[in-house]
Amino acid sequence: MSLKSVKEAEANVQELTVTIDAETFRAAVVKVYNKQKKNISIPGFRKGKVPMHMIEKMYGKGVFYEDALDDLFPAAVDEALKESGIAAVSAPYDANVSEIGDDGVKFTIKVATKPDVDAGEYKGLTAEKAEAEVTEDEIDHEIDHLRDQNSRMIDIDDRAAAMGDIANINFEGFVDGVAFEGGKGEDYDLTLGSGSFIPGFEDQIVGRSVGEEFDVNVTFPDEYTPELASKAAVFKVKLNSLSLKELPELDDEFAKDLGEYDTLAELKEGIKKELLEHKQHHADDDFENALRNQLVENMKAEIPAVMIDEQAKQNKDNFIERFRSQGISYEQYLAYTGMDEATLDEQIRTEAEKQVKLRLTLEKIAELENVEISDEDIEAEYDKIATTYGIDIETVKKIAPVEGIKGDISVQKAMKIVVENAVPVAKAEKAAEETAE
Repeated sequence: MSLKSVKEAEANVQELTVTIDAETFRAAVVKVYNKQKKNISIPGFRKGKVPMHMIEKMYGKGVFYEDALDDLFPAAVDEALKESGIAAVSAPYDANVSEIGDDGVKFTIKVATKPDVDAGEYKGLTAEKAEAEVTEDEIDHEIDHLRDQNSRMIDIDDRAAAMGDIANINFEGFVDGVAFEGGKGEDYDLTLGSGSFIPGFEDQIVGRSVGEEFDVNVTFPDEYTPELASKAAVFKVKLNSLSLKELPELDDEFAKDLGEYDTLAELKEGIKKELLEHKQHHADDDFENALRNQLVENMKAEIPAVMIDEQAKQNKDNFIERFRSQGISYEQYLAYTGMDEATLDEQIRTEAEKQVKLRLTLEKIAELENVEISDEDIEAEYDKIATTYGIDIETVKKIAPVEGIKGDISVQKAMKIVVENAVPVAKAEKAAEETAE
């Protein structure tokens, strides 16, 4: 097996002509014959005992050629790429066999090569960055949520239903005396005053007693489903039980019960700190995303279409698998969202193009900035992957080649350089800059 020639097919795409010698190819053909002969039968011969030349005579000389070439193809391509010194950034594609037979094989393949990249401006970029602030209302909202989580339910059996109560009900709805689909429920907990049901429904439970059975008369809103919109309905309802949510007192004891704080003041301060960290993280993410978009806009390169095609395919495969793991098929997703496949493919490809451009740009920045990667960097990245996916670090090292890890670290460091040299501006300032431009 050897490399015959290399020529540029188009910008950043090389076409390699590869040959496989007659002896190597014939050996592969014989190997395929030995593997398949047990399943071949010809009149006059026992199954599995048919001579190779008889099979070739009956089915054609090239009966085993395709499988033999499939076996040899990966190694032949690897050897050709090594011999050429080409650093391919895509899998081989557009394979074309021009000769195959007793004299061996000759075929061509194309591979994309990394394009020359002009990273453009990447230092001193400006982007909007929100200032992380936490209001008292936000702190109170979190505290209310904690109180709700630590509430207890109290059964009510000494009075009629009132707004704020949780009514456990059985119900069935009828329109023109006929039950309608989706209008029935049992042991349903309904918080009176929540507005969860049709307007007027909850009001008619107020004043009723546990065990009472009664009718609730309502009219469906005009904007309801077409089958029921504007129609009068009668719900047969039974009030099974009443309960009330009792919230804990908002004091130091409540803070102590949560197990982290000694006073209510400390609890509020802790919540403020957590909210501030969350908002800061969100602001940092938005800031970096804005910088990434600018990097993509500023870069220039002739990118082979196959690089984007491969990224788009990988993104789509991951997209489909993510929903499949949740029990949702690709077809179901399209039906639920009302999106057609062509539109989704276009969105996926657009995102793939951005990913490829960003990666190429950051790789170029890493080169320009002479980014160095230490053994400690590599070990930390392996540890991060192992922690993220909950697998042993040695397993990660087996499935994640070190060169790929180095590449990921280099683009991370390049992005850090961009961020550290960027200028965050407030929203008003950014708007003023854009107006001036």
